[in-house]
Amino acid sequence: MPLTLQSPSNAPRCPRAGLPAAKQKAVEGSKEEPLGREHARPSGATADCCTVPVVAEQPTITIGLRGERYEVPEGEELTFGRSQRATLCLDPADLGISRIAGLLEADAGVWWLVNKSAVRPLEVVDDVGIRTVLPPGRRIAVTAPITVIVEGATRRHALTVDLPHQDVEAEAGRAPALEVEGNPTRATSDVSITPADKLALVALFSSYLEPFPRYDPHPKSYADAAARLDWPRTTLVKRVEYLRTRLTNAGVPNLLGENALQHLAEWALATGLISRADLGLLPPR
Repeated sequence: MPLTLQSPSNAPRCPRAGLPAAKQKAVEGSKEEPLGREHARPSGATADCCTVPVVAEQPTITIGLRGERYEVPEGEELTFGRSQRATLCLDPADLGISRIAGLLEADAGVWWLVNKSAVRPLEVVDDVGIRTVLPPGRRIAVTAPITVIVEGATRRHALTVDLPHQDVEAEAGRAPALEVEGNPTRATSDVSITPADKLALVALFSSYLEPFPRYDPHPKSYADAAARLDWPRTTLVKRVEYLRTRLTNAGVPNLLGENALQHLAEWALATGLISRADLGLLPPR
């Protein structure tokens, strides 16, 4: 059944006809050849005057932008950027955004995020809160839900990317365990993490766990984290420093020095010690 290509009502308006960028191309049949095939559709869309065919049986990837969700079937692609020729026009007037900033496409059953800009990096935040910078011209496989942050001159834009349900549950890309000789890798399971330790880490690294636009991949100051918990600052500092010492002795690297707290945050996120669900442990603001 044909489906309507729509854009959020508060999307940036492109110059021609005053319509949102993504919908404008479908209505006008733009004279310019689109760089990305226009097959994105919002979830649950109904038939309208401007329609595109979608094969329902194909697995889709879901893109979220400003409260709207768009589905892209495997075999199609979605572009985003400043240009009206992009599938999703983020802001036609913001020169800090590349004309085509990025592309999402499937290749041999794997979805990829491609940085199409020649000069601007993309920020990619994974489902546990760790940020990766994707340089111009590079691509990264999408194996779990991510948030793509496009930094403009006037504002930041965030696109959420969700995989088909069956792909999220599958152990795609996970290599089978190999039997090798030698002693096992030193683990940190013998380090006891108390509930108070965990609460201290959640307060200190809460900005990693917050959704966009509150997401910020930097630790809070000891003073701010202690104030959130209503603890004395010295209590929080001593608890975190003692935990760092125990983890360092257990073999966790890079927990000493200038960037020790950032490495501690990434270790806590990567191991699942803290997660977004743990924000509920913090007292109300």
